Amino acid sequence: MGAVSPAAPARILLLTLLALVAFAGNSILCRLALGEQSIDAASFAALRLFSGALVLLVALRLRGERPTGSWTAGLALFLYAVPFSFAYLRLSTGTGALILFGTVQAIMIAAGLREGERPHRWEWCGLLLAVSGLVYLVSPGLRAPAHIGSALMVVAGVAWGAYSLRGRSSGSPVAATAGNFLRAVPFALLVSLACLSAAHLSLRGVLLAMFSGAVTSGLGYVIWYAALRGLTTTRAATAQLAVPALAALGGVLLLGEPVTPRLVMAALLILGGVALALQGPVRDRIRHQAPR
Repeated sequence: MGAVSPAAPARILLLTLLALVAFAGNSILCRLALGEQSIDAASFAALRLFSGALVLLVALRLRGERPTGSWTAGLALFLYAVPFSFAYLRLSTGTGALILFGTVQAIMIAAGLREGERPHRWEWCGLLLAVSGLVYLVSPGLRAPAHIGSALMVVAGVAWGAYSLRGRSSGSPVAATAGNFLRAVPFALLVSLACLSAAHLSLRGVLLAMFSGAVTSGLGYVIWYAALRGLTTTRAATAQLAVPALAALGGVLLLGEPVTPRLVMAALLILGGVALALQGPVRDRIRHQAPR
């Protein structure tokens, strides 16, 4: 057999990195908006989904395509976005990230094992290294989390895991993501109407929510759906462990949060583990399929 071209693995790695940066951006924007109380959680989630749907529909119109997706994926997106916003009213960033991505890990790896996927030794090593870095990052600030906030974040994690699993079998990433966002909007609007008495919006809060929806959510999820085509379930789950570290680094660069030795060490462990999980199987495939 001929040698495997490095172009496809490199493209998957680039798409994965861009998606993870977008996910971290969502955390930073949500922290900004809700932390300074410039918008309520229900309105943030609704505007996030609405602006994401709007931008993606415009992109589809320019491409001459129609939205696809499914009601199942749309419901999963809604069950991620709304509980995510409400959970961060009650949880610290580190605790919320640990619950969210721990849940995503469990869901996606269990699904992969059920489908007969057997993670490579490099994936297991990378997963363990990344998990150790994540626990090291958040453990100093962990307190007994609020039960309601924890339950909401578990729901968000289960929903995001389900949404990612659905994305592995999608057709056009743009069309599927647009259709999913479009289907999630009515559910989010119903929640906003139910919480209308607690609604409060400012121009800054609206802009943060819409940027989160249009750029770091809408376009970010398109990139993620494209990356999922080249990732196993285990590697997709492991890669997302980089998001808390990237969000923390973003807080340092954009929000003026202090740089600590613990943050640097945790980021190196997490990102190193993700790189090991993503690169190891690629090297082995190239070696096994190279001409002899």
